[in-house]
Amino acid sequence: MGAVVADDGPSGVKAPDGGWGWAVLFGCFIITGFSYAFPKAVSVFFKELIREFGIGYSDTAWISSILLAMLYGTGPLCSVCVNRFGCRPVMLVGGLFASMGMVIASFCTSIVQIYLTAGVITGLGLALNFQPSLIMLNRYFDKRRPLANGLSAAGSPVFLCALSPLGQILQHEYGWRGGFLILGGMLLNCCVCGALMRPLEPPKKAEATKEPAEKKVKKKLLDFSVFKDGGFVIYALAASIMVLGLFVPPVFVVSYAKDLGYQDTKAAFLLTILGFIDIFARPICGMVAGLKWVRPRCVYLFSFAMIFNGFTDLMGSMSVDYGGLVVFCIFFGISYGMVGALQFEVLMAIVGTQKFSSAIGLVLLAEAMAVLIGPPSAGKLLDATGRYMFVFIIAGIEVTTSALVLALGNFFCIKKKSEEPQTKEEAAEREELNKSENKTPEDAKVDSIEVEQFLKDEPEKNGEVVTNPETCV
Repeated sequence: MGAVVADDGPSGVKAPDGGWGWAVLFGCFIITGFSYAFPKAVSVFFKELIREFGIGYSDTAWISSILLAMLYGTGPLCSVCVNRFGCRPVMLVGGLFASMGMVIASFCTSIVQIYLTAGVITGLGLALNFQPSLIMLNRYFDKRRPLANGLSAAGSPVFLCALSPLGQILQHEYGWRGGFLILGGMLLNCCVCGALMRPLEPPKKAEATKEPAEKKVKKKLLDFSVFKDGGFVIYALAASIMVLGLFVPPVFVVSYAKDLGYQDTKAAFLLTILGFIDIFARPICGMVAGLKWVRPRCVYLFSFAMIFNGFTDLMGSMSVDYGGLVVFCIFFGISYGMVGALQFEVLMAIVGTQKFSSAIGLVLLAEAMAVLIGPPSAGKLLDATGRYMFVFIIAGIEVTTSALVLALGNFFCIKKKSEEPQTKEEAAEREELNKSENKTPEDAKVDSIEVEQFLKDEPEKNGEVVTNPETCV
């Protein structure tokens, strides 16, 4: 484990914006797809579980809830593991956990055992893959990072469209036990994606700089100094409010259509429409966010996406027929895709590469509380009123409020303060390196020709990948 310290993302490394980064992007696409789509895809087995164990639908729904709670709630734990061991080892262990949970679940004899295996163990495995994959994507891409985030986020709707019908086929052919076993085998692909996450190699320096570099290995396992950054605090608050209402419409739109008297297949087709639009919205939004004029103002594009999403919810509350719901799903798919493509890109821009591993863990923990409150509270509102209109209105108000918090908070309170801590840190690191270079012994002097050759070669070595045995599989 000694060499994984290169995975800490030293400031001297320049993101390659390509090369092996495309393999990292592919792995992140797969991981994002599994992480977000798997909790929803497992729901196709609920009827068989109800029949097998003699339980209610609310009991089986806890499986998806536990999966999502583990994905979001274990954020700080994932940050600590990444900062201690590096991204690749954490992802390899996470892939084994995700697969093992589903395989063991196929032998379970009670619903509580499934909660612990398919819920807790698999959920923890997915969490240990999801967060490190985003961290590595952030390190490999800089100029093309908005596009990379958009492409990786597209894994969620793509896998949702693929895993749901696959789950139905597996259930029909092999039953829920065989389906869980096969899905567990598929989750081993997370280990393959983890193997793709090769750490970047810092530029080679003089021997005298090795001692300061070794001292930097002892970094905080969870950096709470991100709370001193006003931009991060505003983002975390806005994201928590947003999540209260963001996931509510996709959960209730099918029931809304059924309540209007439409067939189950026709109602379920609404989610297919939403997912299909979402697939194209995410990479396109990533391309737009990467434009020279747009990228410095990406936080305001994110705010617009949230306002667009909230306004769509408000308009969807007025739908009285199937055509109205189809239009709602089209526009919701566009806005939902924009939010999905931009949420982590904006966080990366606010906190920077060095603090992103801690920041994303703390943000996901804050969102976990909102995820557990949002859909259940909407369900209680529906039970009390019997009208879907109020559910969509509340969701729209919550998402719109989060957009206003983010936009107004950044406009009036932040300006360029979020950039200052990074600049000071970099300046301190450069000063420390300069001091160490001045202390180089006389026998380590190099003539001017060698210095010129070193300076010519150094930029080309930025972004090089570590290939020593301790960091490669």
